[in-house]
Amino acid sequence: MEKSINLDEVKLNETAIIESVKCKENVKRRLLDLGFIKGTAITPILISPSKDPKAFWVRGVTIALRKEDARQVFVRLK
Repeated sequence: MEKSINLDEVKLNETAIIESVKCKENVKRRLLDLGFIKGTAITPILISPSKDPKAFWVRGVTIALRKEDARQVFVRLK
């Protein structure tokens, strides 16, 4: 079994599978509502010029996440 890494470590256009979301309950609820559910594929597709936030393709939509939130989402590479 492959080791989990945080979402912020996934390279641009590299697909990963969400393993868990470990953050404050209000942020966790929002991410779950946006589709950040265990077993879901997620791909970083854009990075802002300042490197924060990054945009991710998840469940057919693009969602921007700050680095501090992306570090709380754990994934395994596909």
